[in-house]
Amino acid sequence: MGKRLISQRSGKGSHTFKAKHKGIEAKYLIQEGELMKGEVTDLVKENGRHAIVAEITFSDGRKENIIAAEGIALGQRIEQGKGAQVETGNVSYLEDLPEGCPIFAIEKIAGDGGTLIKVAGSYALLMAKDSKKATLKMPSGNLLALPLNVRATVGNVSCGGRQDKPLVKAGNAYHLFKSKRKMYPRVRGVKMNAVDHPFGGASHNAGKSKSTSRNAPPGRKVGAIASSRTGRKKKN
Repeated sequence: MGKRLISQRSGKGSHTFKAKHKGIEAKYLIQEGELMKGEVTDLVKENGRHAIVAEITFSDGRKENIIAAEGIALGQRIEQGKGAQVETGNVSYLEDLPEGCPIFAIEKIAGDGGTLIKVAGSYALLMAKDSKKATLKMPSGNLLALPLNVRATVGNVSCGGRQDKPLVKAGNAYHLFKSKRKMYPRVRGVKMNAVDHPFGGASHNAGKSKSTSRNAPPGRKVGAIASSRTGRKKKN
């Protein structure tokens, strides 16, 4: 009898596949439109997140953790809210930002604390504004319309060049995946025996189409799930 697939074991929810580290909640404080002035009091690197988290202490004593912008430093003054200057690291409303401005940590709904564009090195561009909506160009190239009363941070997410440095050795890859609670190394299905995987036992290749139905059972749902197309694209 073969062993269960990795996807089946992770679906069970055992401690082997659960992320034990509870990350820092990086989001904006709820405010009522007033301009808040603060200072960067700490820069935190946490496991499982590539971007740096900045701790902001405001003049009234309140603190918040937000995703740090590329180029900010300890002691830097930060403005947040209505009327904030358009400078790297400041948080402002879309209606107050100029067209062409790079932004990240964008709220999808006003007051949600910032949920869009939080991956290291990423940013969106504010392309256009009208009386009700702002049009953003996302990192994927897609255009997204959002209300003018949502907040965003000026600049791009920190640690943008992290992928430029190679891992070099397997040990570095092991610790990287461990911080994300992912298995490494991971054996490919085509390298397994037929009893252990749907793609196994066919001389190191799948031996069949890798397309799988969306409604396939857990023991078969591997490969290209509900693929719209397969193979290489033809050159025009």
